[in-house]
Amino acid sequence: MQCVKLPISVAVKINLLLVAVTLSALLTRLYGIHFPKAVVFDEVYYGQFLSLYMKQVFFIDESGPPFGHMILALGAYLGGFDGNFVWNRIGAEYTSNVPVWSLRVIPALAGSFCIPLAYLLVVELGCSHSTALGACVLLLMENSLIVQSRFMLLESVLIFFLLLAVLSYLRFHKAHNSSFRWFWLVTCGVSCACGIGVKYMGVFTYFLLLGLAAVHTWHVIGDRTLSHGKVVVQILVRFLALVVLPVIMYLGFFYVHLTLLYRSGPHDQMMSSAFQASLEGGLARITQGQPLDVAFGSQVTLRTVSSKPVPCWLHSHKANYPVRYENGRGSSHQQQVTCYPFKDVNNWWIIKDPGRHSLVVSSPPRPVRHGNIIQLLHGMTSRYLNTHDVAAPMSPHSQEVTGYIDFNVSMPAQNLWRVDIVNRESDREIWKTILSEVRLVHVNTSAVLKLSGASLPEWGFKQLEVVGDKIYKGYQQSGVWNVEEHRYGRSQEQKERELELKSPTHSDIKRNLTFMAKFLELQWKMLTVKNEESEHKYSSSPLEWITMDTNIAYWLHPSSNAQIQLIGNIVNWAIANLSLVVYCLMFLTYLLRRRRKVEDIPQDSWEQLILAGVICFGGWAVNYLPFFLMEKTLFLYHYLPALTFKILQTPIVIEHLYIHVLRSPAQRKAFGGVILAVLCSVYMSYHNLSPLTYGQPALSSDELAALRWRESWDILLRKR
Repeated sequence: MQCVKLPISVAVKINLLLVAVTLSALLTRLYGIHFPKAVVFDEVYYGQFLSLYMKQVFFIDESGPPFGHMILALGAYLGGFDGNFVWNRIGAEYTSNVPVWSLRVIPALAGSFCIPLAYLLVVELGCSHSTALGACVLLLMENSLIVQSRFMLLESVLIFFLLLAVLSYLRFHKAHNSSFRWFWLVTCGVSCACGIGVKYMGVFTYFLLLGLAAVHTWHVIGDRTLSHGKVVVQILVRFLALVVLPVIMYLGFFYVHLTLLYRSGPHDQMMSSAFQASLEGGLARITQGQPLDVAFGSQVTLRTVSSKPVPCWLHSHKANYPVRYENGRGSSHQQQVTCYPFKDVNNWWIIKDPGRHSLVVSSPPRPVRHGNIIQLLHGMTSRYLNTHDVAAPMSPHSQEVTGYIDFNVSMPAQNLWRVDIVNRESDREIWKTILSEVRLVHVNTSAVLKLSGASLPEWGFKQLEVVGDKIYKGYQQSGVWNVEEHRYGRSQEQKERELELKSPTHSDIKRNLTFMAKFLELQWKMLTVKNEESEHKYSSSPLEWITMDTNIAYWLHPSSNAQIQLIGNIVNWAIANLSLVVYCLMFLTYLLRRRRKVEDIPQDSWEQLILAGVICFGGWAVNYLPFFLMEKTLFLYHYLPALTFKILQTPIVIEHLYIHVLRSPAQRKAFGGVILAVLCSVYMSYHNLSPLTYGQPALSSDELAALRWRESWDILLRKR
């Protein structure tokens, strides 16, 4: 038998330009990222969450979803970080147990790979490789992007996923017969989910791509060459990849987040009692094994479902309302009832049956059900919770809530309350510890027991005001309560009962929430609960970003002028602004002339110009204009995603002018000289600002003063 040798050849195409720009990006972003070995700007913010991740302690960050934190935590985990570092100030020196390089390498790699993605994106928009190289050169020498990618920050990661999403969609749209077509569509959906999972800002580019996909899908519907079945399949696959897949991944980020962070931590009080009870330690330890059914004779603490202004518990103490308030208005002079934001023995109340004198749970216990009438007796002072037609101290449109004292005056007790279980499944439902959300409706006046949100003056110890609201309508968290701590009362005598109230609970049952319940609560908190933000020294307005009238000092050496500043390449920003204006003028001119049936450029060039505008101009607009509607504290780094798309438009506009506008060789030659001069200026600006980008070498005060090209720049000068 004769063997036949078949020649096998493998062809590998290597784009040397792409390799070169990738290596250059890695050099500019990764070089010396271990310097400085100190906390740089927002590393103080992300580092706190990083330590909590390493210790698997629950936290809530209302500024963004958890995927970005998990990416940073991956770098910390791979570097062996144990989470033991106090992130209390910018400039604090990292200790030996903090793997600085590992913490910063993932954002640096993401920032580096943005450059080859930009190259491929510009080529995918129909431009030449030379134009794509120009886009990479501009991004390579953009000082602000370099600074933001060299530290434990998330903007470079966000931009990476946004560029990958746009590139993937364009490849999907153009690869009509490629076997990889659906791969690119899935990659687009995954990248969109990751972008939103890093920062909520990612949703702007996601909506842009959804709009573009909707237009392209509309064209598919009108394509008569496709059968009805194929059209349905095309629509369904797009919907699954661009809508369903991102939703599933977004839920997955939270699932991993909540699975990893199973321990109680400093942010627990922002969450509901049920959520806290699902965490190991903290409230779970306190409430473990409490009786589930609230009964007549139960001793309870009542926590408001609302977390505004802060979570708190229904509270009373041995102090009365003043006879007259500061404005001369009179009060009932009854015992104060407040909402107290700390756990305290004075938060305990006894659920009493109005028809019986007993203050202990019977055997078997008689559960309290929806619609039952109860009295609430304060455990430590034996005063009944009462409200009446007297104006509340800080909210005179509402009723005063008191602990009733019999002063032998004509002020009868009005201390009957109806239990209204808001989240009940039936009208005979039993009041459940932690799980039931309850409104307490006053029988005499129909007022609802409610947290007003106002703080009492010094006579009320600055505690929060509780009122009876007679005009309460709908579902308001401030008027809904749940039983957090609960025990069955056994002591009828006051002294014995006080000792019982001061002792911990001892029963042994466990209570858990489903993932979806925890996700919905956490997501709602992230979207609605905001920190009190004060004006920051380096905060800025969106109008200041366009011309870069602002900067941010990220780090200053403790003894020299060495410093790191978030300052952009001013030449880059100027030509990017100019290209934006030129594109708008070109587009409007072509549009009007085509309306008059004058076609200056071929149809395919017109469509290429429109697509470039949707991606670059649209990418800039959707990532910039929404900030004018935001009431949060804004910083220059919020502009970087928009800036990236704007810079990408510059070489595209230049190529279009060179090919379609400039006709004569002399014009093109002169234009080429201008481009070369601009690139040299971009490099000079990058080089001059590089000591502020990399933090070294340290410059003298005179040299730093010479770099203050704008009066509004706050460059730090250390006087010697």
